[in-house]
Amino acid sequence: MKTIIRNGIIVTASDTYEADILIEGEQISAIGSGFPLSDATVIDAEGCYIFPGGVDPHTHLDMPFGGTVTKDDFTSGTTAAAFGGTTTIVDFCLTEKGKPLNKAIKNWHKKSKGKAAIDYSFHLMIGEMSDEVLTELPMVIEEEGITSFKVFMAYKDVFQADDATLFRTLLKAKELGALVMVHAENGDVIDYLTKEALANGQTDPIYHALTRPVEAEGEATGRACQLTALASSQLYVVHVSCEEAVKQIERARRAGADIWGETCPQYLTLDIDELRKPDFEGAKYVWSPPLREKKHQDVLWNALRTGGLQTIGSDQCSFDFKGQKELGIDDFTKIPNGGPMIEDRMSILYSEGVAEGKINLNQFVDVTSTRAAKLFGLYPKKGSISIGADADLVIFNPFVVRTISSETHHMKVDYNAFEGKQVKGAVEVVLSKGKVIIQDNEYKGTVGDGTYIKRAKYGQSLRNAAIAEHV
Repeated sequence: MKTIIRNGIIVTASDTYEADILIEGEQISAIGSGFPLSDATVIDAEGCYIFPGGVDPHTHLDMPFGGTVTKDDFTSGTTAAAFGGTTTIVDFCLTEKGKPLNKAIKNWHKKSKGKAAIDYSFHLMIGEMSDEVLTELPMVIEEEGITSFKVFMAYKDVFQADDATLFRTLLKAKELGALVMVHAENGDVIDYLTKEALANGQTDPIYHALTRPVEAEGEATGRACQLTALASSQLYVVHVSCEEAVKQIERARRAGADIWGETCPQYLTLDIDELRKPDFEGAKYVWSPPLREKKHQDVLWNALRTGGLQTIGSDQCSFDFKGQKELGIDDFTKIPNGGPMIEDRMSILYSEGVAEGKINLNQFVDVTSTRAAKLFGLYPKKGSISIGADADLVIFNPFVVRTISSETHHMKVDYNAFEGKQVKGAVEVVLSKGKVIIQDNEYKGTVGDGTYIKRAKYGQSLRNAAIAEHV
């Protein structure tokens, strides 16, 4: 099977140029011009950009939380991702203390096998660092290809691990060649502030944000950075939302620490006033870290532009407003944390970033695809337009203007956090491993075609190059 994409403008993390792409089977076999058109399916991309398929390093599909389960599972979530131009996700596999890691991994395989529209992999949560966990970790890497571990510094009495667990995870990750991810908020301080708010009768959604101040995120981020430097290990800080956290990451990177930072579309475009909406509408915007004052948006955009932050995750974690978010109608602590972001991640970044001149085209590709592929052992098969790479490609029309709405999105959740927002640019065609899966705003693929990917160890063959890219 041959496919030729003609007349488009190829955009990678480093280059922008006009050329045709020849696809044979699942891979890119040539880039150039003058390919024979006979016996090939021809896709005309005139007037459009061709991006490598998006890599979303931060999703929560079919995940239990707060007495309920996320609305979008691996079928609806990955299908929506495809409509948005994402062709690979890495989902978080949650573990339970005192139970084998392998049990959790098997559970996540059960949730996902035969259900994904695009390729996927897993991160693994580490909630404790016992002798049993230490024994299992080599198997997790070598047999499952899971080469990234997540530690929560928040959600006291639910997910939160202590500093000793984080430090031991950093040491073990250095030994095994894994990347440690951290949710950086001071859970003990948040727990105190939350109890104080409830005791004072402060139960509305806005208090979710007010009890999780920027200082709690900045402090935890700084602590995680210091522990990483002490362990001479590697760290990836997820969903950075504020200036205080950005400064800690930038300071650590300048000092030579191997530390990376991710932010999300919601923190770049929405602010704390969303949680003040009347009639409990603010609950739609409850996630952690919370939305911040608008002034933080410029800091985040600048960090993406200058290299202080390096990736964009969606933190997809969708709960219906009706019946799920409403669980906390009398107590903000019972509102399930999370929002529906997987479909609009790349659209928001292009429209608010590239079209508004905040980042350039190559930076857009880097933060939405290439850098995550490099950090999480997927590159160059993913995140790349190069010979031998998987033919995961997005044909993107920069001239289309559309309006985001829950009435037209492809997630199962009953609202959209960006409802009514007009964005510039739209996905026209998406290919996954050489097969057209999105065209004419329809899903053309087969659910289940997405396969589980075993990933390379952190920085394998790329670590020296990645470190050299530090600002």
